[in-house]
Amino acid sequence: MKTQSKLYFYITISAILLVIIAVWSLNTGVYDFGGKSAFEVLGKVIKGDPGLSLSDKYVVWDVRAARIIMAILIGSMLAVSGTGLQGLFKNPLATGDLIGLTSGATLLAAIAIVLGGHFKQYLPEAVQFSLVGIAAFIGSFLSMLLVYRISTSGGKTNVVMMLLTGVAITAIGFSITGFLIYISKDDQLRDLTFWNLGSLAAATWTKNIILTVVLVISYIILLPKGKALNAMMLGEKDAQHLGINVERLKKQIIIITALMVGSCVAFSGTIGFVGLIIPYILRLLFKSNYSFILPLSAICGSILLLLADTFSRSIVEPSELPIGILTALMGGPIFIAILIKFKKSL
Repeated sequence: MKTQSKLYFYITISAILLVIIAVWSLNTGVYDFGGKSAFEVLGKVIKGDPGLSLSDKYVVWDVRAARIIMAILIGSMLAVSGTGLQGLFKNPLATGDLIGLTSGATLLAAIAIVLGGHFKQYLPEAVQFSLVGIAAFIGSFLSMLLVYRISTSGGKTNVVMMLLTGVAITAIGFSITGFLIYISKDDQLRDLTFWNLGSLAAATWTKNIILTVVLVISYIILLPKGKALNAMMLGEKDAQHLGINVERLKKQIIIITALMVGSCVAFSGTIGFVGLIIPYILRLLFKSNYSFILPLSAICGSILLLLADTFSRSIVEPSELPIGILTALMGGPIFIAILIKFKKSL
């Protein structure tokens, strides 16, 4: 009970910090509300004030609020997916990038951007509108299926084989993406560049609803797995002796991770290192207790991405710095720190 109280305390503190950052982010921007704060305008939007100007409503509700919610949802899912994979593989470098999910999503998104003009007109209008996002999700899911098929034999999944397969798929995916970049036109090259750097500028409430559904389904399955992942730290055989269905756990984490990463990449492009930074920091604080790390990563991932997004749109106002640049700047030093730690342990 004491452990649960401690967890609730940390979750409450993190949630309060997230709300404070969200309020700050809502009030950050170049648009002038005529002496009013963005928070006051948001209150009028919620109340349905008929005297509110359409431009004020659009900026607060459809631009800033939608973007803040998307940052919270995507940051949370990227952090949890990284935490789950690292617990499963017992490897602090394991993320969706490592098992090929991001590469597969990027490849199909690149195909849709560069070659989509040749077949887009034959697709339904709803699909044409979100072709790149749909392609990215399908790419992530197909990568997951391929990795899982290659690394599974006799109903058992070989984790080392899965990691190696992910590396191979990543290499193939990025090589084909590189070729598509080479043959792309100027406007396609610009779209590909922004896609690879990541952005939340295209946030909408429809996308947020989809992300929320994915998040709720994923967390119902994944967040209670903290004790099972703690058992996995002892080794697969010991985990089985403790009553953990190891193969079922692997399948659940891999499928849910593919669902989360695919959804995030589909709506925001490639945003790296969130799934690496948050678990690393939380492990420093709570060792490898996934009963703490999993639920806390859900909130801390939101904090990190919301901070990064707020800075990305305020550093070079009125322009916007791609959010992937900031997360890479934060994640690079942590990646090096992990490698140095591994070197000392050898």
